[in-house]
Amino acid sequence: MDTVTPQPGSGTTPPPWVSLRFSLFFLFRHPRLLGWSLVLVVLTGGLTWLGYLLSVDLINQCTGSFFSTPPVVEHLWNWPLLWVWTAIKWIFIVLSRVVAFYLAFLLAYCLTTPGYVFLSTWAGNRYTEKAGAGEAAFTLVGVLVDLREGMKIGALGLLVTVAALFTNFIPVIGQVTVFIIYVFYSALMFVDFPASRYRWSLGKKLRWVQQHRNLCFRLGLLPAVISMIPVLNVFLMALFLPLFTIHTTLNFLAIEVGKEMVPQR
Repeated sequence: MDTVTPQPGSGTTPPPWVSLRFSLFFLFRHPRLLGWSLVLVVLTGGLTWLGYLLSVDLINQCTGSFFSTPPVVEHLWNWPLLWVWTAIKWIFIVLSRVVAFYLAFLLAYCLTTPGYVFLSTWAGNRYTEKAGAGEAAFTLVGVLVDLREGMKIGALGLLVTVAALFTNFIPVIGQVTVFIIYVFYSALMFVDFPASRYRWSLGKKLRWVQQHRNLCFRLGLLPAVISMIPVLNVFLMALFLPLFTIHTTLNFLAIEVGKEMVPQR
């Protein structure tokens, strides 16, 4: 049996990798994990959709009738103005929907953080008995700490969203930069769940992402792609969030606990 023994902190040994396929099989092998995941899917999806509708409505109120009333074309030279207005309108629609989704998702993320920390803890206990070493006690104070940490990640997400909004106006380079930012931010959101079990600070989580940036790029790539699909991102992220949480948890533990990796199938 081919195995990989992770060596945290080693500069020569690449970190182990638990595939998404293995994580999916792992989820379906444990009915209680699957049941709790379904509860979180409904809760996250509902909160995200409600927040999305409110965000879009707020954005539409701020823009007023600017994008609902096209410029009047009375002469030939008015057509370029209409074309520019149409292009700006569609760019605004796409960008505003992405921003609205992230605002809504961040709200749902903050409110459901304790539930995903619990899911991550549950999955970790079934993956390895060593996962419980050094964990913080599960208390009401701990739940409030999880909420606070989730709000920190959410606040950071707001800064990321604002920065991405302006960066996106830089042709080509801006779009690539925004995508990379979203990839690593997505990874950070999921690393937050297993790391919160040990009451890691936001700074320590950021350092972990930086230290394992290649692995985190792989962890955040698919969530970032899904988050940029207009409208469908609300449902797809809610649907796959438990799976991404378990996937990140298993990879996190494979490094931090230092257990032998199972062969990937």
